[in-house]
Amino acid sequence: MKHPDDDNELFDRLEAEMATDSKGDVVDLDKARSARTESPNGTTDASAHSGPDRSGDPQPTESADSETGESDDSGPALVDRPASTRTGPGLIDRIRDSKRLDVIPVWMKSRAEFAEAMRWLAGHVGHTIAFHAVRVPFLYVPKLIWRSPRGALNTLGRIGRWAVDAEGEPLRQAEARRENSELYLKLSRQRDRRVRLRMLLTVLGGLFTLGLGLFLVFGAAPMTQVVAATVAVLGFGLAGAPADAPLATRAVIKTEVQKLTSDIVVKAMASIGIGQIATAVAKGLDGIRFVSPITREGPGWRADIDLPLGVTVADVADRRARLASGLRRPLGCVWPDADPNEHEGRLILWVGDRDLSKTGIVKWQLANARRHDIFKRNPFGIDPRGRAQSVPMIQHNILIGSLPGQGKTASVRVLACGAALDPSVELWLHENKGTGDLDSLECVSHRFVSGIDDDSIKYAADSLKLLRAEVMRRAAAIKKLPRDLCPDKRITRQIADKRSLKLWPLVGVFDECQNLFAHPKYGKQAGDDAEFIIKLGRALGVILILATQRPDKDSLPTGISGNVSIRFALKVAGQVENDMILGTSAYKNGVRATSFRPEIDAGNGYLAGATALPVVVRTAYLDDNATHAIAQRALALRKAEGTLSGHALGEEAESTTGPSYDLLADVAAVVPPTEERVWNERIAARLAELRPEVYGGWKGENVTSALKPHGITTRGVAGMTDDGERTTRRGIVRDDLTKVIAERDENRGAA
Repeated sequence: MKHPDDDNELFDRLEAEMATDSKGDVVDLDKARSARTESPNGTTDASAHSGPDRSGDPQPTESADSETGESDDSGPALVDRPASTRTGPGLIDRIRDSKRLDVIPVWMKSRAEFAEAMRWLAGHVGHTIAFHAVRVPFLYVPKLIWRSPRGALNTLGRIGRWAVDAEGEPLRQAEARRENSELYLKLSRQRDRRVRLRMLLTVLGGLFTLGLGLFLVFGAAPMTQVVAATVAVLGFGLAGAPADAPLATRAVIKTEVQKLTSDIVVKAMASIGIGQIATAVAKGLDGIRFVSPITREGPGWRADIDLPLGVTVADVADRRARLASGLRRPLGCVWPDADPNEHEGRLILWVGDRDLSKTGIVKWQLANARRHDIFKRNPFGIDPRGRAQSVPMIQHNILIGSLPGQGKTASVRVLACGAALDPSVELWLHENKGTGDLDSLECVSHRFVSGIDDDSIKYAADSLKLLRAEVMRRAAAIKKLPRDLCPDKRITRQIADKRSLKLWPLVGVFDECQNLFAHPKYGKQAGDDAEFIIKLGRALGVILILATQRPDKDSLPTGISGNVSIRFALKVAGQVENDMILGTSAYKNGVRATSFRPEIDAGNGYLAGATALPVVVRTAYLDDNATHAIAQRALALRKAEGTLSGHALGEEAESTTGPSYDLLADVAAVVPPTEERVWNERIAARLAELRPEVYGGWKGENVTSALKPHGITTRGVAGMTDDGERTTRRGIVRDDLTKVIAERDENRGAA
């Protein structure tokens, strides 16, 4: 290949020749260059560059002789070229910038992947042992017994042929037919020597075998006889096995997957319809370069490829179906990805052994966990390579979209269960489909609704109004926090654990949100509130999870879809829906949820925002029984830490319109200022008299649980029973109550 510096040297030589005229006089190069680039009137001649003008039309190059005025067709006009300089990284820099491969494979450094590999190996070995163990007494032993007589005859025949040197007979007969008497006699003498020795050994071996047999029959112990007979039957049975009928069948039928090679990849890439690739391959040029050997990675093969100049990974991803056809693999096995650490032409082609849709149900990593920290990433599923994928929730909002029946609600359930396992999280669940998919989590929800009727839609709209007010309150509260506690002006684990600040994480789930945002009465205001929350609530611990099956501008306002940070798109109908969920130009860049197959790829989707580049994820699945078990563990956690509130405690739902019930105000109303200390059981009785429809049936422990989230702790309070007996029971101090009410009212006023 010609180096660019070669062109510089050519220009230098041409300029040197032009610098001297026919008489050998030296001409000033600067003036000569100016003459080539300036017109007679002193303006620059753009045509000297023989390039397109501003209109885009190519212009011919003209060169006029200064003396004759005739055009010079000897060659193009030269323009200034910089001096030839060779620059670039030195040897040390190239070594320093080189990429080091992992000493230990990635799957061995990941505890989860290593454990999964060991589980598979143990299962494979265990299955093989069990398969053959069942067949030994009922299949293999009868076969050996049936074949042992034939095996005995075969063994005697082989010994006889060996003793008389039968294997050399064809060679001796061939020499006899050729009438080569000298060689025939030499072979015959060799045969005689062999036969004498072998017959002697055969006779001795026969006598020894006869003696051993007589001893086993008449002199050996019964156990020895059994062992000898078993060994004989096994040996003769194996010797009598036909070549086309092996004793044991296969425990596992191996699926033969063609090894991925560079030749296969190059041929497949040339067939996908990208001109630069096809041209480079046809001409034998270095159009496709493998930057590292093709290796195994997880349950498949990985090839790192540099594409031809001008070809991007998005171009290849756009033709994924053609690439799968060229590789002769199912579509769900072929996954072209970009390398975020390299240039746009670096392709990571991963070809799996089996279709992602045939992976089966993915077990959620927290299915048996006791608790979870929402400030850590929430396990979500696996990618095609079998690697675990997770989603950050704090400081993010999440949008999920798909056609009906593709696994959207199951994805919501995984995220909601992750939030429920953190007892500090306040859950607001709204399932506006009415099928009860989230009913198991009702027991730990501060607000909960399930339905598609107007009342349920209004309840969800009211929740967004309340969340908007909560965002404003939190903004004022976090502004007052000292710098050492909140240096970044955002919610942290330390701040969330201080219950008195009332800045714990709040997760609002709105499943089938298109029914809310498209509602003729409540939709517009709900969309405005949701957009406000998404824009400002991210750093304040308020998280929205929105799921929709109709992502369009009417049912999903653009202010929402444009500001959500994490997006998950399962199968969608077209480009518009794809970009509504995954972001503008996602379809153009090759991130296409339209490529998933209906029902077959249910649970598979593109996850964007959780990783550097969008990645295909097969989500974990929790059925209703598993969700119920998780919810019960979450309920026990909240009871133990006193974080149950709202709907979970049976409190009347707070509404933006109509009557509302303030627990703290009601307690203050039933505890007069003259009563400094009061038992909780008496508070429960008085509350039941005040609002029987709200507090009917409450006991002292209900008051304790209800006041604990507000920072009011119960203690031992001495008092007199109705019978005049003096005793100590659980109660509160009224000053604690009034202090909490005053702080709350002050915060609300600031908001």
